[in-house]
Amino acid sequence: MTTTARPTWQKSSHCDDGVNCVYVSAAPGTLVRVADRSDPAHLVMATTHAAWAAFLDGVKADAEG
Repeated sequence: MTTTARPTWQKSSHCDDGVNCVYVSAAPGTLVRVADRSDPAHLVMATTHAAWAAFLDGVKADAEG
């Protein structure tokens, strides 16, 4: 029998009052999971580590102007 560990979620440091937050869960060699609700178990999107890193690089570049 295989057991599946529950993901460990991290809340974005840019959350306001906790309502408009992005949660991310990642593990080496697996997909990055992203949720945008106060219940991070509600999966919104899953992507690869490389695609997530490219997304973050783009967001940082845009923020730096």
